[in-house]
Amino acid sequence: MKIRSFQGMTPQLGERVFVDPSAVVLGDVVLGDDVSVWPLTVIRGDMHHIRIGDRTSVQDGSVLHITHAGPFNPDGFPLIIGSDVTIGHQAMLHGCTIGNKVLVGMGAMVMDGAIVEDEVIIGAGSLVPPGKTLESGYLYVGRPVKQQRPLTEKELKFFSYTAANYVKLKDQHLEEEYASL
Repeated sequence: MKIRSFQGMTPQLGERVFVDPSAVVLGDVVLGDDVSVWPLTVIRGDMHHIRIGDRTSVQDGSVLHITHAGPFNPDGFPLIIGSDVTIGHQAMLHGCTIGNKVLVGMGAMVMDGAIVEDEVIIGAGSLVPPGKTLESGYLYVGRPVKQQRPLTEKELKFFSYTAANYVKLKDQHLEEEYASL
């Protein structure tokens, strides 16, 4: 089962959401309108909450989790993701905050307490260490990430384009899924 309750918490899905049958979404999770969750993704809100904004795409094999509250983290860290975010294949986001219009490259990792402001590109394979803040309007790459350069006008326009493209693709998947029933 792709949508699972845990200890009385059931994921809430906005309108026109696509969750691939091989993905798992469980616990205290809210997905905004037009979100797409692609094959083999895990979104696990079992010890804290996860919130994902509208038109965000979580691509194949990604892992989204939280940090629980405990003696070393009294408040824990929820996972908060804005709107128009594209999360590349096999990305790992853990107890962090991602703003709006962000591209998280394939295989990137964003760790506990990190904050990624709006309009940021995180390069493929990059590591955002715990507690680091990535300033709006820049490309970041590396392990650990370093600010490389300001984003170009073309890159800034790409955020809306790629979000709309994944909305269109997930709509095609939804049509086929319902047509095959």
